Amino acid sequence: MSESLRHVHRNPDEKKMLQNRLKRIEGQVRGIQKMVDDDRYCADILIQLTAVSSALKQVGLTLLEKHTHHCVADAIKSGDGDDAIEELMKIVNQLVKT
Repeated sequence: MSESLRHVHRNPDEKKMLQNRLKRIEGQVRGIQKMVDDDRYCADILIQLTAVSSALKQVGLTLLEKHTHHCVADAIKSGDGDDAIEELMKIVNQLVKT
């Protein structure tokens, strides 16, 4: 099965928290679009872009923590730890590049 088709079942509270954060970020991005449309001052737009970037990184870190505690830990317990750790390190490398 392709890696992009794997699924994880999140508890409803975790899912709602992630969805709420992402909706808030979506609202921030729409606000930035409006700022551009309104010819707002570049520095103000850049500050908002930084806020969105930080918020996305925080969502990523939250997901990374859950992934490590659940998916990676379960893979290690079942004997598939090497593959899970390799995947985890690829993800960490992508996160630190941003």
